[in-house]
Amino acid sequence: MSDNLQLLLVEDDIDLATAVIDYLELEDIQCDHAGNGVVGLNLIESNQYDVVVLDLNLPKMNGLEVCERIRAQGIDVPILMLTARDTLDDKLVGFSKGADDYLIKPFAMEELIVRAKVLSRRRSGEVSKLMVSDLALNLQSKTATRKEQVLKLSPTAIKILECLMRDTPNVVSREKLIQSVWGDEQPDSNSLKVHMFNLRKAVDGNSQEQDKLIHTITGRGFSLKSISES
Repeated sequence: MSDNLQLLLVEDDIDLATAVIDYLELEDIQCDHAGNGVVGLNLIESNQYDVVVLDLNLPKMNGLEVCERIRAQGIDVPILMLTARDTLDDKLVGFSKGADDYLIKPFAMEELIVRAKVLSRRRSGEVSKLMVSDLALNLQSKTATRKEQVLKLSPTAIKILECLMRDTPNVVSREKLIQSVWGDEQPDSNSLKVHMFNLRKAVDGNSQEQDKLIHTITGRGFSLKSISES
């Protein structure tokens, strides 16, 4: 069973890529392919994949740079790095750029599939920053900036902002926000309203109407998106 996995293989060795794709088809796993880092980056930015299998040595843009760029954008797709280098230093560099797992060439196809399936069950924990337009949230320091100016936000507001940014541009219901921020310890009825008011003031208080990012969707919840996505 493939669980309808959507996989991207970024690999410039055409013979290896063909063999992997053919094997994945036998396992009923859908696979897109990119032959260089630039095409791979573009596909990751414009599609939703369950796993990216990313070669380390690629033309036009190497795997480490691809990895670093998508993590900087807040893309949390799990990444399985392919490499011919079986040294600890090489692995540590890859993990520091945002890789989730390594597979050393040559590898068994069965192992590739097992590792891909394991990774597909969770989003990557390697994302360090989320970005929407000129709004950035650093997940490690729990700080937010807009137009490179630090926003004064409470820990609760940071949690709300993270939830909205992870789901951008989709609508997030009040119930989901409350569950994400407070869990089973439900706040009083006005808490979310007060925190949303303060969050809007910090994020959009000095913005023109067309630059506002936080939107109330009547009867549904809230959405964080730039006006170009509206």
